[in-house]
Amino acid sequence: MKQSLIVFFLAGFTLYSTAKAKPKPTPCPGVFEISDCPAEGCGKGIDTELNKRKNIPSDDGEATLRSVKWMKTDLPDPSPKADFCADEIRDRTKLKESGEGQKITVMAWALAARKGSQESCNCKLSASQDTDNHIVLVQPKPKKGKPPDPKLEHPTLDADEDDSETAEFTPRARMDHPNFTQEKLESLIDPDWSLGDTATKGKLLVRVTGLLMFDSEHYCSRPLTRHNNWEIHPVLKMEYCQEDQICKEDSDENWVDLDND
Repeated sequence: MKQSLIVFFLAGFTLYSTAKAKPKPTPCPGVFEISDCPAEGCGKGIDTELNKRKNIPSDDGEATLRSVKWMKTDLPDPSPKADFCADEIRDRTKLKESGEGQKITVMAWALAARKGSQESCNCKLSASQDTDNHIVLVQPKPKKGKPPDPKLEHPTLDADEDDSETAEFTPRARMDHPNFTQEKLESLIDPDWSLGDTATKGKLLVRVTGLLMFDSEHYCSRPLTRHNNWEIHPVLKMEYCQEDQICKEDSDENWVDLDND
């Protein structure tokens, strides 16, 4: 009798623990992890076409070499803003004509890799593996033969973020690139950083390959601290240059692939 009670108690405890451990669903019915989330995301008032662009998992096309300066000066905002932002589902025809969807490679200083938040593109999931990471990119040092520029040689997050561009790791791309995490990249940017800390210092020379995308959500509402709303989103390849090496934007020599690190 006593043994039966013990077995009954253990069985009940196991069932309780299992039920308790089951993850809570998001506001999107039936979504518990990123593999459950459709490409258009979910949530009230979402821009499905924007979310589809954010959620592209891969691209086999050839990348065009570009620069942070090009992203800042050669990519126009949709105009007039009031007309573009008036529609819940925005017409992205002109954005495509400007370059949205192009696969590009950019060399830049990475100043931070920030923890993602709940977004409709990721079905409001909150776990780190199911959210984006925002990477702050600024213009790299000048090319050989040009005069030194202290602002380009020694950028800081505090002084230069307002003139930055953005790249993003996404959970869809992360399925094939498990090193595309805040922990991995931010630790290279700032070796003193610990998980949970706010990024404040450090820089890492990177070569980022991904798809060009205009973040119309932040253009029309909730503006971010950066130069404009063109992004490399999603990132499909990330390389970095070790401190004691010389790396060039148009050469593969000395770049370390984050996938293989």
